[in-house]
Amino acid sequence: MDINNSIAAAGKKLTFSEVVEYNEKYYFNLFARAPICFERGEGTVLYGMDGKRYLDFLGGLAVNALGHNNPAITGAIKSQAEKFIHCTNLYYIEPQARLAKTLVDISCADRVFICNSGAEANEAAIKLAKIFHYKAGRHAKNKIVTATDSFHGRTLAMVAATGQVKYQKPYAPLLPGFSHVPLNDVGALRSAVSEEETCAIMLEVIQGESGVNIAEPAFIEAAAELCEKTGALLIFDEVQTGLGRTGKLFGYQHYGVEPDIFTLAKALGAGFPIGAMLAKERVAAAFEPGDHGSTFGGNPLACEVGNASLGLILGEKLHERAAEKGAMLMGALRAAAGDSADGIVSEVRGRGLMIAAQFKKPVAVEVKGRMQDAGCLVGSVGDSIMRMLPPLTVSDDEIKEAAVIFGAAVKAL
Repeated sequence: MDINNSIAAAGKKLTFSEVVEYNEKYYFNLFARAPICFERGEGTVLYGMDGKRYLDFLGGLAVNALGHNNPAITGAIKSQAEKFIHCTNLYYIEPQARLAKTLVDISCADRVFICNSGAEANEAAIKLAKIFHYKAGRHAKNKIVTATDSFHGRTLAMVAATGQVKYQKPYAPLLPGFSHVPLNDVGALRSAVSEEETCAIMLEVIQGESGVNIAEPAFIEAAAELCEKTGALLIFDEVQTGLGRTGKLFGYQHYGVEPDIFTLAKALGAGFPIGAMLAKERVAAAFEPGDHGSTFGGNPLACEVGNASLGLILGEKLHERAAEKGAMLMGALRAAAGDSADGIVSEVRGRGLMIAAQFKKPVAVEVKGRMQDAGCLVGSVGDSIMRMLPPLTVSDDEIKEAAVIFGAAVKAL
């Protein structure tokens, strides 16, 4: 170990080739990275180390809801960092109190717990649901029903909750108590829920990671009815759909159904790590001092960023803007596909600025690569779905530019 060289390297500006070299030598081999390293961003645009401009229509996987280098977010970080960054939850935290009040004011919830990520928020939701029944003496009521093709996070419990074998198989035996039913299969859902054993039903109203699969109203209504009938709790994972992404503040608002518990992350910090678990009072009351906690969760810096993000989303009504811009983007993609692809795009679907294009052939990765080469970043799900999650602040001109790039990429197949 050469400490002097390590100190020098830590402060050195790397070239792109050095970034790749260091990553391949020292970092865990967990990501299939594109050959790009970004240096800075502004709004919807990212700039590579070589100066090339990219439209960011992946949005950090829905995290960068307010774009890059947003003055409200950078200002909140700077202002709070100059005061103090961390304070244990053994003391009152003023930015945390403000954030909790705002989240309650704009939602169906009565209580808020702040943590560091979506996976942590979902863990807290599961723990709350279990302890709610445990403290009421319903010890056998500890099973949780989720959906096939869902994604709830990377912790061991959330891998068990996630309805995708590819994430689960290497980590068996999984945490017991989870079962999965196909999204929108009401019959399967009814068969899976038991009054004696089901603790909760946990759903994404739109499954983002598996290709923007939208829950049908009848399925969500059936879940709510089953919870009412059996005493199970209804949990919505709104890590990706929450805070404007779908054209409403919360995805559940599209259905007229209120969850007992729901979770947030991504847009809440607009790039800064933060998550939240929210619940109605009758359920939240099950948590007492010592039942759950977090060292970093709810720290002043993260909460001040959350306050800034909410302030901008609410003040500029970005959820309403997302509905408008999403309709525009889907229309532009459909037009581009029709003009360029001779029917290779079978469907463009989504809500707000959570959008997917379904291909009839396994060309999604190729389309993504062509769009990246042309200066537009998008995602792919498997080999036949392209996904877009641009910032809620995306402009009309940027939407038009992305649609042109999409059309050209499809036409070139």
